[in-house]
Amino acid sequence: MSGQNSLGFDMDTDNGVEMNQNHGPLASRLRPTNLTEYVGQRHLVSEGKAIWKMVEAGHCHSMILWGPPGTGKTTLAEIIAKAANADVEKLSAISAGVKDIRMTIERAEHRRQQSGKKTVLFVDEVHRFNKSQQDAFLPYIEDGTVTFIGATTENPSFELNNAILSRARVYVLKHIEEDDLQLLIDRALKDKDKGLGKLNLHVTPENRKLLINLCSGDGRRLLNFLEISADLVENDGVITAEIIEQATGNQMATFDKGGDHFYDLISAFHKSVSRF
Repeated sequence: MSGQNSLGFDMDTDNGVEMNQNHGPLASRLRPTNLTEYVGQRHLVSEGKAIWKMVEAGHCHSMILWGPPGTGKTTLAEIIAKAANADVEKLSAISAGVKDIRMTIERAEHRRQQSGKKTVLFVDEVHRFNKSQQDAFLPYIEDGTVTFIGATTENPSFELNNAILSRARVYVLKHIEEDDLQLLIDRALKDKDKGLGKLNLHVTPENRKLLINLCSGDGRRLLNFLEISADLVENDGVITAEIIEQATGNQMATFDKGGDHFYDLISAFHKSVSRF
């Protein structure tokens, strides 16, 4: 493997992390491969913060990344794994079962025995696994066969086993802030290789704001909206409000009636009532 350090990667990939290609959806093409390109979550990845220090040192511990969709959980897991020079095994709790878990663990054990190389096991939507499926990971987290990174949109305290939580640190990811979403738009419009730069598109400040409001802090959704809008642009290259409306279907901001946002709103309501 060639390389700079883990904060400014310039390395070939033989560690299981897929490098970005100049094809696929815009959000996939622009997926960052190091922390200097990563957008958002400054409370975790800014210089001197917890994950920055971990990546800089090339370390990796078991963790849960908890946050809304489109906030960079999968990307962050891949960056962390790359910094630790580990192979990555990926499972989605939506489709994987005990057999998949067993096969993944067997590959990790074989890898450790043959080459001594570490394995990061990334489990997306980990809250979808039931308690017994979650328990299947415990011995292998405990003995170091895998470093476990779970991603979830649900509160880990409610959805994950205490045994998992006792072995993994929880990092909370937040909706991406407006300034960072502006950076994403800039990157998409200016990058002529992986972005939309070759199309010479123009978006007014007002329509940038419209896109940002419609994406509700979800970076992937923002890039998807922008890519669809680009497909609808006329010869003048201007992304108008009408085009954005067509691209997004004039979607309303999402509201999770069963999740933490619901309870946050209820709590705020109670506090406001208690003032009277």
